[in-house]
Parts: sequence; structure tokens; C-alpha cells
Amino acid sequence: MPLSTKDPRPSREEAIGVVHAALDAGVTLIDTADAYSRDEAEFGHNEELVAEALRSYGSPDVLVATKGGHTRSGTGWGLDGTEAYLRRACEDSLRRLGVEAIGLYQFHRPDPATPWEESMGALRSLADDGLVRMVGVSNADVAQIDAARSIVGAAFVSVQNQFSPGWRSSAGELAHCAAHGLAFLPWSPFGGVSAAGSLDSAAPAFAEVAAELGVSVYRVTLAWHLAQADVVVPIPGASRAASIQDSAAAADLQLTDAQLTRLDAS
Repeated sequence: MPLSTKDPRPSREEAIGVVHAALDAGVTLIDTADAYSRDEAEFGHNEELVAEALRSYGSPDVLVATKGGHTRSGTGWGLDGTEAYLRRACEDSLRRLGVEAIGLYQFHRPDPATPWEESMGALRSLADDGLVRMVGVSNADVAQIDAARSIVGAAFVSVQNQFSPGWRSSAGELAHCAAHGLAFLPWSPFGGVSAAGSLDSAAPAFAEVAAELGVSVYRVTLAWHLAQADVVVPIPGASRAASIQDSAAAADLQLTDAQLTRLDAS
């Protein structure tokens, strides 16, 4: 997302370099969305960028996850969860990504004007028709997750909610996903981490553990995410190659039980 929405954002060449750095570091999941752009005029910017980066890298074996259901009006954000809109959005994403089927297609956010069941039915149809291989939802509660499981069936595999040291209100949804074998993708996983690389006063333990280990607080934060449950796959954003390289290294950082207890309690 930062490669398309950050102001100022990287040049196209720099952005492609960030994606290549992620692939070099062993990243196998890239999360994008059709609405990741500066404004309505360049809707789909991030999907096109990701597709170009993957082509120029040599079509690596990577899962591309995208989303539909957010609209843009100028620089504003809107919602449309109707069946007709989601099918059109999916078809547009297929074209921009240059694939025959989307690996993981996620409903970006519940649309209060559209029954959840209609939106989930739309995702089921996309899977049944072979336009998407797997389906996920974002910003959903437990009841909505269970409805998705019931309506979408076996193609439903993931939930992407906000979760971070400074935002833990989706802990119940994370536990629910773990109990049912659904991937949980925390978005904005560094919430609560300041630009200076330390945590706000609500969670100082993350900065303390980082200092003890001699690594960045971001790496500690992602290692904490990964320790929450086997199904957790955090999706850190990056606009510099060094950032994603540091994030990828979190997969090899083992926190002790005592450190995890401190972080969980912070």
C-alpha cells in the first residue's frame, strides 16, 4: 500500500526494487488491492505495479492477494459490496494482474448498504466460476467470519483485520481463526510503533526487548505477531528495500517465553 498511497511515494523504479527486495528476502505473499492509489484517476495503480514487478523479476512462485469492495471518489474512499460490483472489480483486477485466476481475493470491508450474505455469495460465485482460487475477508467480526465460512465453503481461507501492539481489539477474531484453521493476516502490524522506531507509552516493552536483542523494534513486533498462533501471517508495508529486508528477518527471530509474556502484557 505505501508504494502507491504514501506521499511522497517512491518512483516506479524504486517501488519495483522494493518488491524485488522482498522476493530476494524470501517473501512468498504479496498483498495489494485495487483501491491502493492516490486517487480515483489511478485506481488499480498498486495492482499494476505489483504485476510489473513480478514480470520483471521472472514470474516467481508467489501468492498475490488482492481485494475488492472499496471504491474511490477523488481522494476519498467509499464502499460497494454488491454482487455486480464485486464481479466487475474482480474482472478488472484479473486484467491488471495479468492472471487467469486470482490466488487470494478478499472482500475489503463490509458495506453497510449491502447484506453481508450478498457479498459472500458474490465471492462464492467468483470461486465457483474459477476467477479466484481462494477467498478471504477483511475487517470482519466473528459472526461475519462464520457466515463467510458457511456461504463460501472450502474456498474461504483467510481473515485480514487490524491487529498490532497498539490495536488488539481483533484478538477474538485471531483466536477464532486459529481454532478453525483460517489464516489471520494482521494489517497495519506496526500500529503503536512511532516513526522514531520506538513504541508509544502504552507498550514500551517492545522497544526494551528490541534493545536487549540488538534488533529493530519492527522485527520484534513481527516476531511477536508470528508467535500469536501458527495461522498468523503479518503483512508489513514497506517503501524502502531495507525495511522489507528487516521485516523478512523476523521469521528467524525467536522470542523467549519470558519476552513474549512481557510483550503480551504491555
